[in-house]
Amino acid sequence: MSETRAWALALLGMVLVTYGLRLSFLVFGHGMAFPPWLERALRYVPAAVLTALIVPMALAPQGEIDVTLHNAYLPGALCAAGVALATRHTLAAIAGGFAVYGLWRWCLG
Repeated sequence: MSETRAWALALLGMVLVTYGLRLSFLVFGHGMAFPPWLERALRYVPAAVLTALIVPMALAPQGEIDVTLHNAYLPGALCAAGVALATRHTLAAIAGGFAVYGLWRWCLG
């Protein structure tokens, strides 16, 4: 088997597994009912995933923990979190975080 064929088969396998799992919930999911405790727990999944993506980037943008004044990601993320808590408005949180990040980078020049 050639290397190109092996890569193509691996890619096809990944596509089938990924979309097969997603499609199975659409096809068979209407008959499934989760227990109430699981439905309550699943409400926290988006916040947990978002936190898991953002916190490492804000604290360690270069791969090492950086809480110095030269890390513009940290004040941007803190501002976005503060605006989100104060206003409960996603677009305002994003805009505030980007504004602080941009100003911080511009001031550090």
